[in-house]
Amino acid sequence: MLDYYPGWAREFAKKYLSRTLNQFILHGNVHDLVPAGEGDGRNFIRLKTFLAEDFFGARDIVIFYDRSSGIYFRDEESQRDFSLALSGRDTIAGTNYSKKLPKDPVGAFSVLEQYFRIRLDQQKSVAFIVDFSETIVPANEAGSTGSEDRNALVYLLKWAHDSLFLASDFTTVLITENLSDVNRNLIQNPYSSEIRIPLPDEDERLEYLAHETDPDEFEKISDVPKPVVAQMAAGLGYLKLKSILSNARENEEKITFSSLTETKKELIEAEAYGLLEFVSTERTLDHVAGHHSVKEHLRDAVEALKNGRRDVLPMGYLVCGPVGTGKTFLVTCFSGEVGVPMVKLKNFRSQWQGVTEGNLEKILNLLRAMAPVAVMIDEADAYLGNRSASGDSGVSSRVFSQIATAMSDTSNRGRIIWFLMTARPDLMPVDLKRQGRAEEHIALFPPESEEERVELYEVMKKKTGLKMSEPYIPKAVRKGSVRYSGADMEAALTRAKFRAASAGKTEVDPDMLDEVFDDFLPPTYPEEVELQTLAAVIECTSRALLPERFRNLGRDKVLKRMEQLKKTAR
Repeated sequence: MLDYYPGWAREFAKKYLSRTLNQFILHGNVHDLVPAGEGDGRNFIRLKTFLAEDFFGARDIVIFYDRSSGIYFRDEESQRDFSLALSGRDTIAGTNYSKKLPKDPVGAFSVLEQYFRIRLDQQKSVAFIVDFSETIVPANEAGSTGSEDRNALVYLLKWAHDSLFLASDFTTVLITENLSDVNRNLIQNPYSSEIRIPLPDEDERLEYLAHETDPDEFEKISDVPKPVVAQMAAGLGYLKLKSILSNARENEEKITFSSLTETKKELIEAEAYGLLEFVSTERTLDHVAGHHSVKEHLRDAVEALKNGRRDVLPMGYLVCGPVGTGKTFLVTCFSGEVGVPMVKLKNFRSQWQGVTEGNLEKILNLLRAMAPVAVMIDEADAYLGNRSASGDSGVSSRVFSQIATAMSDTSNRGRIIWFLMTARPDLMPVDLKRQGRAEEHIALFPPESEEERVELYEVMKKKTGLKMSEPYIPKAVRKGSVRYSGADMEAALTRAKFRAASAGKTEVDPDMLDEVFDDFLPPTYPEEVELQTLAAVIECTSRALLPERFRNLGRDKVLKRMEQLKKTAR
């Protein structure tokens, strides 16, 4: 076994040498460079070049196929041999394939099969590499698959278990970015094997930087040390690193911490086809008003992560509470506190068959490569669906299964931290809320004490840019006769600014502020808010994180009241 091969290539070689398989599906980071050779001959080349010239370098014949280019060859000798064989066939069958090869999969595979059999009978070794295989055997349901796709699938399935092909030195390699884009019959075929090509890890990125630049040159183009660049580039492939180095060389723009962060953000968002969005913030948990017990709890997690104790962190958090209590803001500030990137999943669902699953596969692969990373999913009860969803050909249930599997992968503990946020945790499936997935359930509530209300007021005053003629706390805030959420407080202060502007003033005086708060009626849906509050109480997994008035409430009593509220809501 060649130790200088990347891990996936060693796995590939091991499986092939078992002599039980001859068909392999390579998926994942297939459009990147591959390290090949060793010592002074070490280089980074394209995947197809690596397969043809290195991995299958000893094969007599290496043939490529894709829909755009049709059939093409590793070298001229293979092409001449193929043309000679076709000339003989044309003479016997009266065809004209030696002058014009078919580009369609069925026509091409028909010609290739006869050629393969002739050369394998002559003890020749053959490798056949199909690029963009999702366009040849797409992941359609059986009833919607065209005859061409079905026939191409039959050829590939037949070659995978054909006795001549298995007994000979013959290999079919199918290349696709997303495994879920390929026909499920091919993936589940016992004679096929899938191999994922991962994005490079930190050591591999550092090796590439060392290969591409000597120490003196790197100091000229980067203010960031090489090991730190390798660490910060998590989630980027070799080609993306090459782009960063080329930009620094050609445009004489030195690599800095800020430029590297921004470039990485742009490259990963582009790589994910806009399916991931970076959540940038300069805020920390110090910017969060109230929620003191929750902040202390999260800071313990921050400390564990900074000390390298990923093994003690939960797989994920469920953050719940009534609307307007700052769930999204709290999670965003947590990412600023811990210093790891925070990403938000955008709409990855599509109307086209198989695209949704492929998008999600792409996202999950990127998250693994970017680790450590925090993932924010807002409105999780509606966004993630459930296992029993129907009416969309099983797409929602498959998406649910993919996310649930990723969340429960313990190898990602402390590496991918999930934050599921919802005002209605009771609507979320238990499968996602259970231990081993979203393990810590944190509940947020409007401020309870005068101290918390004043703190929220001061924070929102600063956020809205409200200027007072003199220091003052509104009477309504001190009394607590109305429970203001952060959103309510912000709306009331904005209204006070508006009233001052209408009066031609730049500052708000105390009387005006009291008038606004006396007049302001938060849009209340008392039964819905009560239901959201009780759902958060039931869901919270730590009694210490609950306000005092909720800590000793009987669960049976709370559940009974929730059922009454749900009936009323209907």
